[in-house]
Amino acid sequence: MGLTLTVYVGAALAEIAGCFAVWAWLRLDKSPWWLVPGAACLALFAFLLTKVEADFAGRAYAAYGGVYIAASLLWMWLAESSRPDRWDLIGGAICLAGAAIILWGPRGA
Repeated sequence: MGLTLTVYVGAALAEIAGCFAVWAWLRLDKSPWWLVPGAACLALFAFLLTKVEADFAGRAYAAYGGVYIAASLLWMWLAESSRPDRWDLIGGAICLAGAAIILWGPRGA
């Protein structure tokens, strides 16, 4: 469980950084050179998701979605100086609970 969470957190940071690089280029008028580290971050994100202990890629990706949502709210707070409100936090908690159920819920034979 600990390695899975570590991989998901790393993947989320890599994906958010990669996507933010594109956002910065298109929405904040940054240099197209921002796309170079952005592409590397997105490649790292995809690579990290292959390291998750899950029987199926779809299950790993679905569970990752909850982690991504929570990490995005943290990014909004720390990198963009916009503190999440209670609805952001409630929604993020629900998503994390759903991710845990998807990834670690008991499976019938």
